[in-house]
Amino acid sequence: MNLNLSEIKRVLEAALLSSPEPIPTAQLKKLFDFELANEMLRKVLDELKHDWQGRSVELVQVASGWRFQVRPEFQPYLDRLNPEKPPKYSRAVLETLAIIAYRQPVTRGDIEDIRGVSVNPQIIKTLEARGWIETVGHKDVPGRPALLATTRKFLDDLGLRALAELPPLPETGQLLAALPETE
Repeated sequence: MNLNLSEIKRVLEAALLSSPEPIPTAQLKKLFDFELANEMLRKVLDELKHDWQGRSVELVQVASGWRFQVRPEFQPYLDRLNPEKPPKYSRAVLETLAIIAYRQPVTRGDIEDIRGVSVNPQIIKTLEARGWIETVGHKDVPGRPALLATTRKFLDDLGLRALAELPPLPETGQLLAALPETE
């Protein structure tokens, strides 16, 4: 059964709107019982993205795939429905995350060398529990310390497709300098 472009677009829209997580391109292709070329899929996704321009929700591509998300300017309104405050992270947690993101893969010792202080194990646990970092291997030195790197969830949560989209380091340093000390 071959669908026309309009029907393909509606199928993709339904799948993306109903999914709580980003959907990879390969998964989107499985929606159809015929071979949908990558170029065609990309064209239809671009059309769908264009169709949603100027609305309160947008179609975006992140590291894990495609998803619909609320445009940032509408988030304050939605926050009123769920007044729960997002978790606040200490400067130490954010510095550790920044070091991992920009220097990955790194060991805990590497982080301590850069920060100049020891890393509380709870900081690593916090970032792992959030799904933002993971162990990707072990350094081939005595003790075989874990090598830490960021995850696709980290990129997804920041709305990024790749680490190359992170802001340049000087901007990050200014952001960290503006944070209050909490740890």
